[in-house]
Amino acid sequence: MIRAIRRPTILGRAAAPVALAALVAGCTMPPDGTNEQDIAAYDSALASIGCNLRTEGDYQAMELQTGLTRQQLADMSAYKVETDAVRRLEGGGFRLVVGPCAPAAPAPADAVPAEAEADSAA
Repeated sequence: MIRAIRRPTILGRAAAPVALAALVAGCTMPPDGTNEQDIAAYDSALASIGCNLRTEGDYQAMELQTGLTRQQLADMSAYKVETDAVRRLEGGGFRLVVGPCAPAAPAPADAVPAEAEADSAA
């Protein structure tokens, strides 16, 4: 029996990009078993220990403050890396780069320091 080959309809062609978008959106979902409160607790706890999650003591402090397990902390750190809220450190570990841990913005190149203005006025 020979079957006719069906060409994709417009709806069929549109389904692929929609499925891809859903897949990509799924990559940035918070870890299983966590919610928005856990995300906020992670940020707050990490800021309270100096913004770096590197040593055993850091992990223990984070576990106590957030109520998350070690695996949930690892999953949350990976999630935060994907959302650019956390950066991986070269020697291992993570650094929060948002909120109170955000790097200071560099001064604009054309800004003149106050001391230089005072010197030029004299």
